Amino acid sequence: MIGTETFTFTGADGQRLDGRLEKPLYTQPRGAAIFAHCFTCTKQSRAATLVASALAAKGIAVLRFDFTGLGGSEGDFAEAGFASNIDDLVAAAEALDAAGLPPVLLVGHSLGGAAVIAAAERIPSACAVATIGAPFDAAHVFHHFGEAVEEIERAGRAAVSIAGREFTISRDFLEQGRGQPQAERLARLGKALLVLHAPGDETVGIENASAIFSAAKHPKSFVSLDHADHLLTDPERARFAADMIAAWAGPHLSELAQPQGELAGTVEVSTAGGKFAQWVRTPHHAFIADEPVRVGGRDDGPTPYDLLLGALGACTAMTLQMYAERKGIPLTSVRVDLEHWRDHHTDCMDCERGGEPLQVIDRAIELTGDLTPEQRARLMEIADKCPVHRTIEGDLHIHSTLVG
Repeated sequence: MIGTETFTFTGADGQRLDGRLEKPLYTQPRGAAIFAHCFTCTKQSRAATLVASALAAKGIAVLRFDFTGLGGSEGDFAEAGFASNIDDLVAAAEALDAAGLPPVLLVGHSLGGAAVIAAAERIPSACAVATIGAPFDAAHVFHHFGEAVEEIERAGRAAVSIAGREFTISRDFLEQGRGQPQAERLARLGKALLVLHAPGDETVGIENASAIFSAAKHPKSFVSLDHADHLLTDPERARFAADMIAAWAGPHLSELAQPQGELAGTVEVSTAGGKFAQWVRTPHHAFIADEPVRVGGRDDGPTPYDLLLGALGACTAMTLQMYAERKGIPLTSVRVDLEHWRDHHTDCMDCERGGEPLQVIDRAIELTGDLTPEQRARLMEIADKCPVHRTIEGDLHIHSTLVG
């Protein structure tokens, strides 16, 4: 379960940069990351959204933002360029740090991958860098401009068409991409490096991944994104990349969440956030209980009555399976459907209740196996003897104590 927040910050030249912060809900992030999108893409690209949300689902807060002059960010894209992208990443890191989420992981896609390599040395909190389909040379993107490069050099700027969209590129843009010392930066990176690349990438060839990997010192790792395209448009491939990054980065992530102490009882329930959400924690498991959207919740977990019915259903099935095994009854599976409802009793089965509302649980039990009618009848008798059933219908007393 994740949530998305608007996250805006100021770039190096005073421009407003527009971002989105993906965060795990109901828990402190394990660490924070920055995602740098590909050339002419935005924070809304398929790769940016899928990878960021997948990492957030694994407990990592991820900032994806628009570089200067793209998407919702201010500034002139034509005058921006690679050096500007680096400055934008540093500004993003400073903004996250100020928000109490110093980035420990930098993730870059395509040219964004080259940018995070270049920016890493200026982001002290970062201890891990991951690239996806990144070029070794920042000037690699110039091949998108074709013959327009000569016009840009001559006239100072020119319009180019990239992926069906028109962009204005300036001479300064070209200058920022030339002569970038990526090999030297990789050699002195001093941070863990993960290179992800598709062998069949037709936009940025696999030889770029080889050059990046060779220039870097250990610790470094490589993951092949088999069957993925350059833009990582296949959600399954994007999730695979995110899974690999999250698993690899795990040891480098600071544990911001406070360690949980021993439970005072068998189950602990505590406020998680939102209107109704609660953390339910047992000695070995933790999950969210919530209410449906129609009553003001987020539907991020089962309701209290879902849990009650689940307890009865699970106990019923377990009891039947244990009994059948002990008695040699060929029961192969059990299905229990349950529903809770309230109604006024109108007949005289419970006339002494004076027409007050009754609490009713309907329980339908399906037994599968080569069973005789007698065995089925006996199993239905045993169903009423499951411990949770006895607790619910028994003389149950609940003792409440105010603590603190």
